Amino acid sequence: MTETFNPSYHRQCGCKEPAFDEEGNPVLDRGGKQKMRRIGASCPALKADKKHGSWHLYFELEAGENHSRRRVRRGGFATKKAAERKAAELYREAVKGTDILSDSTVEEDLDAWIEKKKRLARTTAHGYEEHIRLYLKPHLGHIKRRDLKLRHVEAMYAAIERENAERLLHHARIVELREARDAAHTAWVHASGKTEERRAARRAYLDANTALREGSKGKRKITSVNTMHRINATLSSFLTSGIKRGDYTTNWAKMVELPPTKKPRALIWTPERVADWQRTGEKPSPVMVWTPEQTGEFLDFIATDRLAAMWHGFIFRGPRRGEMCALPKTEVSLSGQAQWFRISAQVVEVAYRLYDEAPKQDSVRTVSLDQYTGALWAAYAEARDQERETWEEAKAYVESDRFWVREDGTPLHPDWVSRRFNRLVELSGLPPVRLHDTRHLSAALALLGGAPMKVVQERLGHKSFQITSDTYTTVLPQLLTAEAETTSAVVPRPAQPGPAPTPEKRARGRRSAGGSGADQAPASKDEEGGRTPKVTRDAVTGAPNEGFERAA
Repeated sequence: MTETFNPSYHRQCGCKEPAFDEEGNPVLDRGGKQKMRRIGASCPALKADKKHGSWHLYFELEAGENHSRRRVRRGGFATKKAAERKAAELYREAVKGTDILSDSTVEEDLDAWIEKKKRLARTTAHGYEEHIRLYLKPHLGHIKRRDLKLRHVEAMYAAIERENAERLLHHARIVELREARDAAHTAWVHASGKTEERRAARRAYLDANTALREGSKGKRKITSVNTMHRINATLSSFLTSGIKRGDYTTNWAKMVELPPTKKPRALIWTPERVADWQRTGEKPSPVMVWTPEQTGEFLDFIATDRLAAMWHGFIFRGPRRGEMCALPKTEVSLSGQAQWFRISAQVVEVAYRLYDEAPKQDSVRTVSLDQYTGALWAAYAEARDQERETWEEAKAYVESDRFWVREDGTPLHPDWVSRRFNRLVELSGLPPVRLHDTRHLSAALALLGGAPMKVVQERLGHKSFQITSDTYTTVLPQLLTAEAETTSAVVPRPAQPGPAPTPEKRARGRRSAGGSGADQAPASKDEEGGRTPKVTRDAVTGAPNEGFERAA
């Protein structure tokens, strides 16, 4: 920006007067009515009333392509000082590189940005599109690119929180209607005979059910704090890309202060937590992990399930559900002494539709199987081949290269796998865990077995050691107990310490030794070893040194 900043200011109004042509004849519209024209800066009221009209600014930027003039005009300011401040602000933005002459809106820029994001994973792109459609466009889309400021972003999150409050009230109202419907249904069931009372109870139930159906219309999910942070991450990525292109100068998303998020830590289902869950029905944490004993109970319960081998694989090897469902037959080796499977594909779910995608480079890995799990996988493969022969006779078998399939060869849907696992957990009577929690369980069992953290990282397919250490490892009670015993064993103590002697017993012990407490060091008899510890005295003060010798 090498040109001189020399803005001009003037006052004008929106007053109008009848329009005439050069010959003084009225200018008429199609309906025969005389047209009106703006008076502008020549309005007589501007000189008579200083508050009439508004201030406007004008200045020019350096010439554009083909030496075209680039004029900046803004208006509607109540005072000249306000116009001067706006002119200085616009010039600073222009110096930074902002295209202050563009009339493009944030909505147009968002559409162009998401269209160019060709390298995004399908699930990431779906998340971006959802954030743009539900939040960014409704709240920021109408704002011009040059006018976007921090206050607009902050206003968006304030509006989201207000919507959350309204949705919470709506959810509470639905709960009340559902309870009323259930109570009416109970009253109807308990009413006996075909009496008027039973007919009235049925009508009351139907009315309550209709009220619930009507009251549930328009129900919307609560936008959680985690979702707000993901929306902000999408906005930040958009603005960062816009800054690189020169469309924006500031990433306002990085300046927003959102409520902090608390990443849930995996907790163990201890007996106390199980008792509390049985009493209240509430989980202590969204991420819960079974103990080895509970895991054994579950494996015993699903031993006869058709997919028992797959549940063993989830628990002991910890793959993701999309990786397990996409596992090809050719990537499973069950012959020979070493048994393994290689994760080289995955399926992702977007609105229940499945898409095949290549996993990230760090997720491509070979996972070894223990002998027992390998034997289960081999038994499943043999049973699958027998099922294929049966279904092929009926000409109903679906050809697939997947290792895990239904009886008719149809590939497994990841969402069905999760729902099936949840149902088995419910039927087992064990405290609830999610299918994804088996990754935490697998890492915890490996640590309990003495596996190095680096080996666990490689098996789970994590990019960094830190992710495995911070997120996917849960300290089992056995490890905590072992650590406590190891720490306590560092300090030598009696094997079975008794209660500490009272001051009276210590005084009687000193008198029985033939001296006073001031002249004689206290001595004690070791009950276990039958020996008297040696007590030395300080060479200078004569006081007991309590096991510490004075340095020479």
